[in-house]
Amino acid sequence: MTLKLREIWEIEDRGSYKVHFARWSEEHPLDVWVEDPDKWRGWQESRGDRNRFSREFIFSLMQFYPEAESWLFGGVWRVTARHSNRYGVELTDQGKGLIGRLKLRSPYKERTAETYLENHYDDFEVLEIIREPYAGERFPGYENIDLSFLELEAIVNNERADWKTALEHVKGVYLITDTKERKRYVGSAYGESGIWSRWTAYVETGHGGNIGMSKFLQEKDWKEHCQENFRFALLEQHGMKTPDENILSRERYWKNTLQACQFFVSED
Repeated sequence: MTLKLREIWEIEDRGSYKVHFARWSEEHPLDVWVEDPDKWRGWQESRGDRNRFSREFIFSLMQFYPEAESWLFGGVWRVTARHSNRYGVELTDQGKGLIGRLKLRSPYKERTAETYLENHYDDFEVLEIIREPYAGERFPGYENIDLSFLELEAIVNNERADWKTALEHVKGVYLITDTKERKRYVGSAYGESGIWSRWTAYVETGHGGNIGMSKFLQEKDWKEHCQENFRFALLEQHGMKTPDENILSRERYWKNTLQACQFFVSED
């Protein structure tokens, strides 16, 4: 049963609000929030070359990239000053107990990140109210790793201690899936390089040094394509003392089993 935001939170003077759909811009707002909620204020203060927050209040949402069409509530801010290059803002008490906890669904994909609240308020669907403010995705165990590129990028860039500790001390075999092209790649991490180091290379380049993948991504905006379509799964992990030939043997096994070899091979 669908629960609308208006059923639990009535905002009457909607004409006084802009809604801020904060999305990736060199950093993910969700990661900024996890790293330092106070730093999140800067995303409301940024003005750019236009008066994008032209109303008194900002209803702030940050893209909750682990889930499609999901947005995490980041507070209601009052614009207290409009300077030439930034705003003065203060966090209000409106919905204060829901900051970092209220998740809403909206299919919003327009280029402009800020728009009029009244155009979207009635359509906001409440997905859930989590028990504690969101603090990042916890390491789920080796057998449960299935990450989007966006999720992996956030984990690597923030050097999440639980993930890094678990992945930098194991070798293994992994699967990369391009959900748009419906193609797959099986790779491995061996030698002195753990899974963490190997996957960090993908975050930094998109191709991780693979020639075929590099050529494929040269024809695209690699960052955008990876963020929208790549997923990473760990097929198996082994201790760092495992001989490299064993890892390579297991990589060949998975390539044969999944019919995936150098770069992508179609699932069909």
